[in-house]
Amino acid sequence: MSSKQVFGFQEGNAQMKDLLGGKGAHLAEMTRSGLPVPPGFTLSTAACLSYFKTGNGLSDSLWGETLSALERLESDRGQRFGDPINPLLVSVRSGSVSSMPGMMDTILNLGLNDQTVQGLSQQTGHARFAYDCYRRLLQMFGNVVLGISGHHFEKIFNQMKQKEGVTQDQDVSLEGLQQLIPEFKRCIQAHAGRGFPEDVHEQLRLAIEAVFQSWNNSRAQIYRKINRIPDNQGTAVNIQSMVFGNMGMDCGTGVVFTRNPSTGASELFGEYLINAQGEDVVAGARTPQPVASLHNEMPEVYEELVRVAKRLEQHYKDMQDIEFTVEKGRLYILQTRNGKRNAQSAVTIAVNLVKEGIISKEDALQRIEVSHLDRLLHRGIDEMEVKEVLAIGLPASPGAAAGQIVFHADVAMEWSQEGKKVILARPETTPEDIQGVLVSEGIVTCRGGMTSHAAVVARGMGKPCVCGCEDIKIDEELKQMTVGSRIVREGDWVTIDGASGRVIPGEIPLREAEITEELSELLEWADSIRKLKVRANADNPHDAKVAKQFGAQGIGLCRTEHMFFSPTRLPVVQQMILAEDIEERALALDQLLPMQQADFEGMFGEMNGLPVTIRLLDPPLHEFLPKEKELQKKLEELKLAPEEKEEEKKAIHALIRKVHSLEETNPMLGQRGCRLGIVYPEIYEMQVEAIFRAASRCLDRGVEVKLEIMVPLVGHVNELITLRKMIDTVAKQILEEGNGKEVPYQVGTMIEVPRAALTAGQIAPYADFFSFGTNDLTQMTYGYSRDDAEGKFLTHYQDHKILPNNPFQVLDPDGVGLLIEWAVTSGKSVKPAIKTGICGEHGGDKDSIFFCHRTGLDYVSCSPFRLPLARIAAAQAAITYGDKAAPKQSIPILSKGGV
Repeated sequence: MSSKQVFGFQEGNAQMKDLLGGKGAHLAEMTRSGLPVPPGFTLSTAACLSYFKTGNGLSDSLWGETLSALERLESDRGQRFGDPINPLLVSVRSGSVSSMPGMMDTILNLGLNDQTVQGLSQQTGHARFAYDCYRRLLQMFGNVVLGISGHHFEKIFNQMKQKEGVTQDQDVSLEGLQQLIPEFKRCIQAHAGRGFPEDVHEQLRLAIEAVFQSWNNSRAQIYRKINRIPDNQGTAVNIQSMVFGNMGMDCGTGVVFTRNPSTGASELFGEYLINAQGEDVVAGARTPQPVASLHNEMPEVYEELVRVAKRLEQHYKDMQDIEFTVEKGRLYILQTRNGKRNAQSAVTIAVNLVKEGIISKEDALQRIEVSHLDRLLHRGIDEMEVKEVLAIGLPASPGAAAGQIVFHADVAMEWSQEGKKVILARPETTPEDIQGVLVSEGIVTCRGGMTSHAAVVARGMGKPCVCGCEDIKIDEELKQMTVGSRIVREGDWVTIDGASGRVIPGEIPLREAEITEELSELLEWADSIRKLKVRANADNPHDAKVAKQFGAQGIGLCRTEHMFFSPTRLPVVQQMILAEDIEERALALDQLLPMQQADFEGMFGEMNGLPVTIRLLDPPLHEFLPKEKELQKKLEELKLAPEEKEEEKKAIHALIRKVHSLEETNPMLGQRGCRLGIVYPEIYEMQVEAIFRAASRCLDRGVEVKLEIMVPLVGHVNELITLRKMIDTVAKQILEEGNGKEVPYQVGTMIEVPRAALTAGQIAPYADFFSFGTNDLTQMTYGYSRDDAEGKFLTHYQDHKILPNNPFQVLDPDGVGLLIEWAVTSGKSVKPAIKTGICGEHGGDKDSIFFCHRTGLDYVSCSPFRLPLARIAAAQAAITYGDKAAPKQSIPILSKGGV
């Protein structure tokens, strides 16, 4: 590896991005292409990482290389850094590998002091311009390098403007600027405890260190965390000779995009200012003009800018974000990079570039940030209307909604029936709240994480949800919530943004989502390329219909317990649970059977010819019962009630005893899933009967049924053997009643227990498919309760680099992933045709989908509204890895089987 740390622009190219950073690589590429780029050089990202590693400031070798490069720049420009007669001024700018606009620091006009400012004045014949540059340097250096708050300088500057009776920066006189210089220096001395360095080489050294250090400022760290940019990339530092847009009315500066970043339209889009430097555009102190106006003010410059923009877009084959400066009527390009754009314009631009013959379909798919599609496919907020934010929680389910806030599911039901739009706010949601969730526009919880009950249910329904808003305190008795000193009462309007986690007071206008023609075309391209099939998690016929519209290739997970939570069914489920004997339980099951059968018929009908995977009842029975705290509260209210309420009291006492008897220390590891089906076989028998009666009815109507029955939480092969035997027996009995018609079906298991993954070779002979329940498999592998972990320590773990990602959002490839690879390899060694997929919410995460492709899984399954994301991510994985799966280690097959 080369020990060279500093590269002149003429030495680099676009392929050196990892070493030179994005900005440095593009400056080098443009220089080599003959574009009008002010000369300069780049300190590499490796130099930055070495700077942090040693912790001793700039090394002698790096400083030596920097001075040598500076000498070459002086020779190129015919000026000297620090020369009082003909001074060279430079900018010092950051340049990370991954684009991080505005996150790190820049210093302009470096090299000015009390002597060189006079040289610049004489050199240009513009004394006011020279002192304006000096004022800017003091202000920027004081803020960026010495850490002085900018408002101290602004206060002094505003006083000068008031003194001279002007409002615009450019109207301050030469004399006023000359008076500002010593005042700014006194401000620096007072707040930094040191003076402004007159030695220009000390200025340069301190500026380089400040830009390196800005890699770890708080905004840069937050940006990297949100965008999953590695902390070990570091930033390059670009040192470039200054060109001046503030030298007069034939000068200016601006930013232009080669296409409209909001709409994707093929038009030059941007703004500029006459007689200004770059920070004037960013600061907003002056109102810039649309770039089209430059055609009237500087027609030749405008025409050259159009030619350069087109050339750069053709070269980089993507929309470009270009910074430019005009000095004395001459155009200079200071930077180009792939422009940031919203989700809709990203799709439009990608499709149009294909149609224009600039890129391939594969290139277009790779350009899409799949996480942005979440926002594209849900309603969004009109950001111009957001004036205040009440609280910020976890962005648990994308989309936006406005409504009157309520604090109980029953109130949500009542108000929605009156035609009101409601937002349901709860400390946390439970299955009992489902009727309130169903009728609400969106959900807010004080506790719970990204995979909590509220989050999972909301994502499945396509409803916005904000979880874990710990700053919110809900008082159900007073029917209000407090955020600090702010009180929000029941009935007040709030707006929530599930994509950002914001809770906003009042009713904010929303914009509707749409699947555009361009997105449909892009999805068709993705479907023609991807290897992974994409299914949906859907729990009712409506969800199945939505999934079909979004391109689902079947149902990968139907959670049958979600069919029980409607207000008409929950009492029957509770009756089943509270039954004292099997005969009493059978009466309740007889009522539930036609309800489930109707749902299954509807789902088979919607998925006509596509596979439907139905998971038998999974959660523990206590989840269907009221909380003991609520029951005790009802009992207290009945203490003073008349005698005719005595029977109701007895019923509540009995219910409390039943809740106690079903209570478990750790419900996740208790009597749920297949354990419940083995102890109470009549429950699973009812579900299987409903499934096959529904399938038989659908066949009679000409509906093609592809049935897969999934047994949850298997940890030992004997569990699956026992329940498969029951399924086959009930299926045979029902089908014989229907004149012996055949319903092709498969039986498989959800692998969510580490032991099941480790003994997959034993389980495979009795399973037709493995579906990895990655949410629970992650919980059991890590030993984390997801709600507790996300609410208490996972954020801390990520902030302190203990974990690279939240493992409930991004599949852990080294632990959970290894178990999946083990299970797939050992299962296929016993039964090569066994089908494998994942059905946890990881099925809608790009990195996790890439893992599934590499591991050789057959499908992923996710909530209906994440299907377009999964389809494109699966295509991106196929483009990136082709048919090559990750090499598998040699895995021993555990030989002991079941009974």
